[in-house]
Amino acid sequence: MAIPRFLIIADGDFAPMTSKTANSVIRYHPERVVGVLDRQHAGQKVQDVLGFGGSIPVLASMAEGLLLKPDTVLIGIAPAGGRLPDEWRVWLADALDAGCDVWNGLHTFLGDDPVLAERARANGRRIYDIRRPPANLPIADGLAGDVDAFVLLTVGTDCNVGKMTSQLQLTRQLNDLGVRTRFVATGQTGIMIEGWGIGVDAVIADFIAGAAEELVLEGAKGADIVMVEGQGSIIHPGYSGVTLGLLHGSCPDAMILCHQATRDFIGDYRRKAWLKIPALSQYVKMYELLGNAVHPTKVISICLNTYDLSDAEARAACASAEKETGLPATDPVRFDAKPILDTIVSARQEWQRRPKAD
Repeated sequence: MAIPRFLIIADGDFAPMTSKTANSVIRYHPERVVGVLDRQHAGQKVQDVLGFGGSIPVLASMAEGLLLKPDTVLIGIAPAGGRLPDEWRVWLADALDAGCDVWNGLHTFLGDDPVLAERARANGRRIYDIRRPPANLPIADGLAGDVDAFVLLTVGTDCNVGKMTSQLQLTRQLNDLGVRTRFVATGQTGIMIEGWGIGVDAVIADFIAGAAEELVLEGAKGADIVMVEGQGSIIHPGYSGVTLGLLHGSCPDAMILCHQATRDFIGDYRRKAWLKIPALSQYVKMYELLGNAVHPTKVISICLNTYDLSDAEARAACASAEKETGLPATDPVRFDAKPILDTIVSARQEWQRRPKAD
């Protein structure tokens, strides 16, 4: 597949915490993004809105975006209520008529929309429904615990706290150190960045762990370390099923706990606070207890998301997390990740010395 040139739709929700897919694609592949469609910030640069992204323009209309010659329109946010706005459907039809593919990470599969599907067919374009799961996924059988690579899973205190971003940062740096490390995407944003994976939150519940197992088996080919992208939180009433499926299906040898330092309550940040986030030390115990029921594992470090803190406040948060858990803690986007990288390398060496089961 040729490298795409993205026009990203993030209309009405383009901001540091509300456009995860758009933001992550911009952070890791800014050279592929020609512009962002968001009428609220039109006329600004992406850098002005997110604090990164450079001079990528924010545009007021699909017509403006198409003038920049994208070959792919990427849906970068989940619209309110999860329903595709009628206006967006018109925009996507115009983009297909202009010769663009559509990359869609929503739970609603646009390839099943008869109007858009016909526009794509008539123009020789494709609609990629990133979350559409593959057929014939297995039920997990513990095979991920037998791979020759060291498997590392990110786990979280809540959704959207930096599990994917932390792993992408660490994956790049481990590869720079000569440790063959492969990131395994389990969500739509990671798939868009990495080019492969399975959106496990769209998989039938019985097969979530099996999907995780399949991803580890594939990711371990030619790798020293497999970084499995975590999802949700083990105590989130809405998403804990996906979290547990990933934990048991991937059979991680180690885990990294991720947390947004200023977040105090579980749940979407648009909703009224309703469930207090426990102490990090409690999460460590919970994840280790549940993980060890299937495969030996432990939490080896803490990654904090400190985007909304000053440097001094962020460093204090990292020091507090270290003191509480006894584990190295940092924000790998903001600060030097060496303490966590060293811990990963050391944990892998310890794992290599363990006697292997027959």
